[in-house]
Amino acid sequence: MVSSVRSVAFLGVEARLVTVECALSPGLPAFHLVGLPDKAISESKERVRAALTAVGLALPPQRITVNLSPADLPKTGSHFDLPIALALMASLGVLPDDEARAYVAMGELGLDGSLRPVQGALPAALAAAEAGLGLICPAECGAEAAWVGACEVLAPAGLLDFMNHVAGRTPLSAPEPGAVSRRSCTADLIDVKGQESARRALEVAAAGGHHILMVGEPGAGKSMLARRITSILPPLTPREALEVATIRSLAGEAGGAADMTRERPFRAPHHTASKAALTGGGPQARPGEISLAHCGVLFLDELPEFDRAVLESLRQPMETGEITVSRASAHLTYPARFLLAAAMNPCRCGYLSDPGRACSKAPRCGADYSARLSGPLLDRFDIRIHMPPVTPDVLALAPHGDGSARVSRRVGQARDMQSERANGAGPIWNAALEGEALDRCATPDQPGREILQVAAERQRLSARGYHRILRVARTVADLDGATGVGKSHVAEAISYRRLYA
Repeated sequence: MVSSVRSVAFLGVEARLVTVECALSPGLPAFHLVGLPDKAISESKERVRAALTAVGLALPPQRITVNLSPADLPKTGSHFDLPIALALMASLGVLPDDEARAYVAMGELGLDGSLRPVQGALPAALAAAEAGLGLICPAECGAEAAWVGACEVLAPAGLLDFMNHVAGRTPLSAPEPGAVSRRSCTADLIDVKGQESARRALEVAAAGGHHILMVGEPGAGKSMLARRITSILPPLTPREALEVATIRSLAGEAGGAADMTRERPFRAPHHTASKAALTGGGPQARPGEISLAHCGVLFLDELPEFDRAVLESLRQPMETGEITVSRASAHLTYPARFLLAAAMNPCRCGYLSDPGRACSKAPRCGADYSARLSGPLLDRFDIRIHMPPVTPDVLALAPHGDGSARVSRRVGQARDMQSERANGAGPIWNAALEGEALDRCATPDQPGREILQVAAERQRLSARGYHRILRVARTVADLDGATGVGKSHVAEAISYRRLYA
């Protein structure tokens, strides 16, 4: 008899359905797994054997063959334990075959028959709902999977609980979705003293999703400002929250996606991070920091200290909003639409503009230090600002200026204007405008075109730099509530690119 149960294999953020077939045939007792299983799946036959024994079932003295179809698709992960066990139970007649076919199953088995949590319950539930099937997952994953309301979720604590549910002795109750966590960011923009121009640049970056580079002496407040970007960004939309939760689930982040959050992610990897850690990869091609920062902020402090190959790998996702991890067996694409906030010192010692504290190599040390960043990478920063040191008399003043709540409202209004222009199609952030949409939304008036033409010739702007000024000018106009782009908006956008020629 051949029985089958559905499970999933993960390719990027996509969960593909896999059919787990089990056949019992005459011959010497043996247990074979075929269909490109990895080491974790190959070892599952011992966990399945022990788990079935723990609940009072013994393997028959026959040849057991389990096939994972499609056979040419690589499968990884211990979550195939449960579907293999259920397919075997259906072949033994313990589980009705129609009951097994109605669900997608995933979960790691303990030797005592218990089910242990696995990664990817949320994307698995999405795939099951799309196929019109239910999902069986460990109890710890139930709250995460329950976010997909169109999918019936069973979350037993072990094999025995599921068998009792099927037999009607102890029906399982549907798990409840996890709580929606509120904004927990306590850092407020009002804490920043001085740096008025930098605060304005940060607001523009947040409103349009523009990448921003901050250069200044140690202690000028670069990191302090960067860590307050999420406090002025609007909450995640329901669709964005689901995308972020899916990536967290696949990455095995602590807590997974059981508790959905509306707060935008903030990731700040250390400058020793490898290329695979930043962009994604590893033996199982997990999402990297840029994907975990999807719809949020990626903060790179001490930018020139990162390995050059690591930084150059950011050039493509900064433009496209996604990253493709290529392997011999597959090409996996993860979303990576993030706002990059970077900070750096003007030179290695950090005090290039202060003759009393600069090192003996000044000003050559500044040129050497900035040369660690390639021109194409710098060209992808829409906003580049210099932050002078804050004087003691400014630090002694009481906090003043707009706090995060007020700035967040202005940012939200600007993004609402961008969303209305998109009319449900295309990008929402101005930083992603291109082609006809850019010409339609960001073409300045005649005085604005004239000043932009002069700046393009003097600064020898590339085509990318020219278009990025238009995008920033459109965002400045949105913050002003203007329908068109004027000379003042273009002038402010040009001022954000004067740090480097």
